[in-house]
Amino acid sequence: MAEDRIAASLDAHPKVERIDKIRKRTLGNVRLRHLDTNEIILIPTPSSDPNDPLNWPQWYKYYIATVVCLAMMMCNFLAAGPSIDIVSTTMDFFPGANPRTDPLYFADAVAKVSYFFTSTALLQGVGNFFWVPVANKYGRRPTYVFSYLIYTASAIWLCFERSYSGFLAGRIIMGFGAGAAETVAPITIADIFFLHERGTVMALYTSFLAVGVALGIVISGLITIGHEWRVIYQVAAALVGFVLLLAFFAFPETAYIREKLQSDDESAEAGQADSEKDVITTSDVERVAGSKPGLMRESYLRSLKLFRQALTTESFLKLVVRPLGLICLPPVLWAALVEAATIGFLVAVTSNVAVAFQEMYGFEAWQVGLCFIGAIIGSIVGIPAGGHLGDKVADWFTRRNNGVRDPEMRLPAMIPCLIATPLSLILYGVGIEHKLHWICPTIGIALLNFATVQGTNLCLVYVIDAYRPIAGEVTLAVMGFKSMFGFLLSFYTNTWVSQSGYQNAYGVMAAISAALILLSVPLYFWGKRIRHVTWQWRVISCVHWNDDREVGE
Repeated sequence: MAEDRIAASLDAHPKVERIDKIRKRTLGNVRLRHLDTNEIILIPTPSSDPNDPLNWPQWYKYYIATVVCLAMMMCNFLAAGPSIDIVSTTMDFFPGANPRTDPLYFADAVAKVSYFFTSTALLQGVGNFFWVPVANKYGRRPTYVFSYLIYTASAIWLCFERSYSGFLAGRIIMGFGAGAAETVAPITIADIFFLHERGTVMALYTSFLAVGVALGIVISGLITIGHEWRVIYQVAAALVGFVLLLAFFAFPETAYIREKLQSDDESAEAGQADSEKDVITTSDVERVAGSKPGLMRESYLRSLKLFRQALTTESFLKLVVRPLGLICLPPVLWAALVEAATIGFLVAVTSNVAVAFQEMYGFEAWQVGLCFIGAIIGSIVGIPAGGHLGDKVADWFTRRNNGVRDPEMRLPAMIPCLIATPLSLILYGVGIEHKLHWICPTIGIALLNFATVQGTNLCLVYVIDAYRPIAGEVTLAVMGFKSMFGFLLSFYTNTWVSQSGYQNAYGVMAAISAALILLSVPLYFWGKRIRHVTWQWRVISCVHWNDDREVGE
């Protein structure tokens, strides 16, 4: 790794311009607009191979994004949905538990049944320390297929399991298989979309992350009107099985090995030999290179191959260990904390909402589920607020910087999340505590889902832009930390609320979330310097990537 150094930061002044396309380890500092014409430059630069995912038709890219979003939605559908009927589930596994005749025993039984959901949430995060290295080493397609195979098999198993220990084991295995799509999805999106498109598409990803929870709760609640809670697993097993069929028969491999980039010394020699090549020309702007003679798009049958050549020479162990080092980088740690403060507090709400609404408003499970229609609406509104708005804000700052893009240019778009997150938690906590109209905490749930989609998308795209060659490990560091935090919150939320009350507990959550999101302000002003300085820390040298991980950004 003798050449493992950071590329010099681009200057917005044209006299300092060099060959932007062949710089290595740019940490997200790229020229996105042509200096003379101001047209968008395609980042990364597509190859002349028709099998390059960047060259695929736009409709096909959005089809792949749709499949990814379905997989993302289903990974949370069964993970959280059945919790809406935790009372019936408890009375089924512990026949003597009844909230009216023996409230103490019932409370103890509910705590044991909650392990079904907390353990699944934990394994969804921890399991990705295996799935993401597999995706980076051997491809996205086998990761989706094998993880969903485990997910489908465990969902079918849970339809018939009657013992507590067996059901808990099934939920743990289910969590291991279900979590892969959550972390591999951002890598897939980065594989097929250009830098200037990524924010909008990533917003779909984060919205389906939240919609999966809300839709699972709504549908699960409706199922309980005329059926027992086990029917939820039967419906979910069919839906998960459908996604598995899509992954196997209609989802291609999106990882692509690009030509090895020139080293800095080689590029300098090339620049001296032909100075005209040192300038980005208009032909590089908003175009896809024509296919070379002899290159053919692979057949459908060949595209069904699960295993191809290894994508990197990096060891599997290094791919596993790297996320542990990445969490030490301030931008990655900040993104992880924001994810934890939004998604984690959303988990706290969903783990408590059935008990709260039943206690304060006398709602049945299906009525509580219908309240999450507001969560779906909030998630949908968050798509343009977290995607298109982020892209537009970043592009506006890029234009002001003479076409040079830095990842921090997305961060001013965090303002809606800064307002909505603490407000939503206050509305929920105060509304429940003072028994305000049920619409008050319901609006809080809707706002929290909006903030989750809007804010988590921006911070995740921010760190992916900064460390694109290792997008998988970055996403794993962020999502893994979030899952562990969510596990702890869901484990202790009911105890916290019972001791402090709804208003105080969720008021503290509101203050924590506001403080963490406010850290985007110093990151906007000094984030570029922080990224370059921290990348040279000795402890971070273990996470530096090989040249074969470069993706042309």
